[in-house]
Amino acid sequence: MPEILTERRGHLGLITLNRPEALNALNTEMCQTALDALLQWRDDPDVVQVAVCGAGERGLCAGGDIVAIYQDIKNRTGFSESFWRIEYQLNVLISEYPKPYIALMDGIVLGGGIGISAHGSHRIVTEASKCGMPEVGIGLFPDVGGTHLLARAPQAAGRLAALTGAKFGAADAILLGLADSYVPQAKLPQLLHDLESEPVDSLMRRYAQVPQQGFMHEQWVQAFAYENLREVVLELRNHREPKAQETAQALQAACPSSVRLTGELIRRAGEDLRLDLQREFRAVVHRLDDPDFAEGIRAAVIDKDRIPQWVEYLPGLSHEQRTERQLGPLPGAELNFALLEH
Repeated sequence: MPEILTERRGHLGLITLNRPEALNALNTEMCQTALDALLQWRDDPDVVQVAVCGAGERGLCAGGDIVAIYQDIKNRTGFSESFWRIEYQLNVLISEYPKPYIALMDGIVLGGGIGISAHGSHRIVTEASKCGMPEVGIGLFPDVGGTHLLARAPQAAGRLAALTGAKFGAADAILLGLADSYVPQAKLPQLLHDLESEPVDSLMRRYAQVPQQGFMHEQWVQAFAYENLREVVLELRNHREPKAQETAQALQAACPSSVRLTGELIRRAGEDLRLDLQREFRAVVHRLDDPDFAEGIRAAVIDKDRIPQWVEYLPGLSHEQRTERQLGPLPGAELNFALLEH
């Protein structure tokens, strides 16, 4: 079976990520197929709106194929750079799409799954949604426009999501600006069917409900308004809520160099997704040469010992210099958006 399915259903163009055994993790071919379909439908008058969903019962998408990225770090085949170059252009196409782009963010939606959904015009979560940008746990940072999205979220909540890799449900995804509407999971099949013939805006007036409250509204979250991470941890420790203590532990376990890089990327992010993705592309390509990235993937999915040994200092570089080096230019290899000009 193809790893991604594209089809016309009435006036709906439907993209189905079809790697349920890998929780629909994205690879280069899947991103290229989705991009090609969206470009074709963009100018097709018979396609009124498009939707994306995931095959299987576990979720929309767990992100990118980090095992393949790990192999590229070791062998330097150029795979990762080619993958990100296509994936990031797909993120921009989704953000700028002239027709309604409806993402069914049911189940697990992490990393690249956020990229293929949260840039859309209509983002739908359910009671089963578990969303997040967990990249700081593997030595990376929230890419696919994650720094752009989280920079625009309520400040403390956005920093919490970015710097800890926390997973959150429907209400918090909406609070963060990563989703728009809540629809009970049981109603998704009928909603998808109705999208074949009815406009999404009128359907959402019928289908959307109020989700159960999450945790991002709680007072302890405001600890992340502090810029100094030690102050954040101290403030979290002052709160007795178990979730605050769990979050403090997650922040302390995250890759320190990733947390610093993430904070700087969010600080620089603005209103222009293309510029922010170009900055992320520089950082993610440079990150291939940082030992923390390979170590994070190793601990998470290769050896699965969950005990990464982060490199706190690189020889001859301060923390600030290490971060700045990863934001430096890529002569002759900067991200452009040529694929979108078809």
